[in-house]
Amino acid sequence: MSGLTHFDASGAAHMVDVSAKAETDRVAVATGWVKMSPETLEIIESGTAKKGDVIGIARLAGIMGAKRTADLIPLCHPLPLAKVAVELAIDETLPGLCITATVGTAGRTGVEMEALTAVTTACLTIYDMAKAAQKDMEIGGIRLLSKTGGKSGDWKAPAQ
Repeated sequence: MSGLTHFDASGAAHMVDVSAKAETDRVAVATGWVKMSPETLEIIESGTAKKGDVIGIARLAGIMGAKRTADLIPLCHPLPLAKVAVELAIDETLPGLCITATVGTAGRTGVEMEALTAVTTACLTIYDMAKAAQKDMEIGGIRLLSKTGGKSGDWKAPAQ
């Protein structure tokens, strides 16, 4: 199981012991998108979706998702988050919404999972709120863009 930190020497899953790690400032940025028809995008843009303000509610859902990551992902440490920012941008060329989440903390472990969970939760909320207009929306592109801090240092995803 070399290289996989969530397994012990015998191969059993365990929560990584981070108690000896130094506390450092850590930030992670993740992204994703929801692709939809131009008509569904217009409903969201105009604010006429039956369930209300899709973009505003998805932003709040993303923030809540980041805060609840340790409840959803079994081996994640619960972290005191210092920052969660979720941005949603209309992309007419997709067509759809692009979501970017930035999560920060000062701690002993990174916030990559929190950023990814924020994006995923926002995407799922967009789907839930707009599914009455379109059931075949597509969610994709969810990935880590960057992370800073910690023993492994800074990392940035290669350009696509």
